[in-house]
Amino acid sequence: MSFGSWAIGGTWGSVDDAESIAALHRALDLGVNFFDTADVYGDGRSERLLRRLRSERKEPFYVATKAGRRVSPHVAAAYTRENLTQWIERSLANLGGEALDLVQLHCPPTEVYYRPEVFGILDDLVKAGKVRYYGVSVERVEEALKAIEFPGVQSVQIIFNLFRQRPADLFFEQAKRKRVGILARLPLSSGLLGGKLKRDTTFAADDHRRFNRHGEAFDRGETFSGLDYELALGIVEKFKALVPPGSTLPELALRWILGFDAVTCAIPGAKRPSQVEENVKAADAAPLPEPLLRELHAIYEREVKALVHHYW
Repeated sequence: MSFGSWAIGGTWGSVDDAESIAALHRALDLGVNFFDTADVYGDGRSERLLRRLRSERKEPFYVATKAGRRVSPHVAAAYTRENLTQWIERSLANLGGEALDLVQLHCPPTEVYYRPEVFGILDDLVKAGKVRYYGVSVERVEEALKAIEFPGVQSVQIIFNLFRQRPADLFFEQAKRKRVGILARLPLSSGLLGGKLKRDTTFAADDHRRFNRHGEAFDRGETFSGLDYELALGIVEKFKALVPPGSTLPELALRWILGFDAVTCAIPGAKRPSQVEENVKAADAAPLPEPLLRELHAIYEREVKALVHHYW
């Protein structure tokens, strides 16, 4: 179980740095040693919070950041040596240290995966000592499959949750064969699988769950897994009915992801220490029983698959 830093950077409503740093400290307290961020999360805000965490704690931990979304318009031609180098040097300044642990191309246009020279530039940045490893964050399974054709790609970050099950069909098998790490992002589907959202829940003006439901700002699959909000809430109730006694819906949703041996880690976000504590519980929970797994998959097949499976 890792820590997703999108929410403490921005576009998830109001955020308080004191509360965010407390959540980061709590994650370390509980044994989390991998944090995912990006240079555009709060324009570097979450990267700088992680630098502060490094200065305040002695134990080592790893940070994955992302590069590419700073450019506007976000086009394949922008993935040049000059831009990639500038983005990575900026993240180095934000995070500190001599090299970035892991840099991921940040959901680049599909065309980038057909430009070997981009991955050659990343190889050069590794040789130059600015980057230790690199990977990609993708929107679609097809992009993930193309990315792992490049031998330097060490990890793929992809949306995978109870509402988005397609990656398990083919991609997981291929990633395991090539020994590529899988980082499951948006594991709680923008909070839907937290089980607390309601039809009358309001979202702040700067929260993507308000302004990106139809892909107005970026890929619509990033918000509520691409599902209609009210429709998804109804499906959440069916998942809730399957939660075992003594457990919670987010624990169930996260434990489901960790049941796939191809998954390196899940990346739930957190703004507060209490959210970190709930997320981490799933890492210690027992595997879900087969009858429950079959019921969860049946809901996906019956209620969700036709709406999302072939888009992402």
